[in-house]
Amino acid sequence: MRQMAKDPFRIRDHVPEFDDIVAEIVCRSAETRATLPMAADVAYGPDSIETVDLFFPPGKRDCLPVHMFIHGGYWRMFSKRDYSYVAETVTNAGAIAVIVDYALMPAVRMERIIDQIRRARRWVAEHVASYGGNPDQFTVSGHSAGAHLATTLFGDDSRPSGIKGALLLGGLYDLRPLQHSFLAAEIAITDEEVERFSPMDFRFDPSVSVELSVGADETPPFHSQAGDFAETLERQGLAVSRTSLAAANHMSSVRDLGLAGTQAAALLARLLGG
Repeated sequence: MRQMAKDPFRIRDHVPEFDDIVAEIVCRSAETRATLPMAADVAYGPDSIETVDLFFPPGKRDCLPVHMFIHGGYWRMFSKRDYSYVAETVTNAGAIAVIVDYALMPAVRMERIIDQIRRARRWVAEHVASYGGNPDQFTVSGHSAGAHLATTLFGDDSRPSGIKGALLLGGLYDLRPLQHSFLAAEIAITDEEVERFSPMDFRFDPSVSVELSVGADETPPFHSQAGDFAETLERQGLAVSRTSLAAANHMSSVRDLGLAGTQAAALLARLLGG
C-alpha cells in the first residue's frame, strides 16, 4: 500500500522536535516575564483576551522605538505568554516590545481576530507614549499565522499605516491551500475568508519595508508563498528583502527570534535599527 503523503502544513509531521521547542519557548518566556521590566495584561479592548504585554529596556523611557510581535499557531493555538521571549531581542535593541494576544479560531472567525490586531495597533498609536514609546517609530513582526495578521496592519484600509518596517517569518499569504489541509477539520476556513483575507490579494502601503524570511528546512508551500508574496509586494512598490534561514525549520526559526547570535534574531535587530 502506498503511504499517503504528509500534509505540508501540519508542522509537527515535519518537525520531530516540535514539542521540545514549544516547551523551551514557554520556559524561556516565563524567565523573560520574571526578569524584564514589564507592564502585563494591558487592555486594548473590552474582551478579557484583548490585552498586550509591554516589555522595556533598562534606563530612561523617552521616545523609544516600539515593536509589536504577533504569534502564530494557525489562528487556533498559543497565546502572548508563550512568546514573551521575543522581547529579549527587542529590548536589547533599545525598543519597547508589545506582545499581543487575540481570540482563537474556531471560537471566533478570522474577521474578529483581524479586528483585534488592528485595534491593538490603534491602542499602541494612541497610548504607547505614556509608557515612554514613540508611536512614530513603530515596527511589527509575526510568525506563521502571525505574519499573515501582521500584513493586515499595512494592507487595504490600513493605509497610511504608520509602520516603518515588518519582519514576516514563515508566513501564510494565500489561504486557499489551507482549505485542503488538516486545518479543514479544525478551523474550516471559508471561501469568504479566503477571498477577504488572503494577503496576496491586498493593496499595501508602499512606504513599508518588508523582510520576508523562511526557514531553509520549511516545507515547499512556505517557500513558494514567500516568493509569490515578495513579487506581489515588489509590484506594488514596497522595498522587500528575502532571507532563507540556514538549517531552520518552522519552529526553530521563531525560537531563534529571541536568541542572541542567531540569524533570525539578527534580522529582528536589524529591523529595529540595531
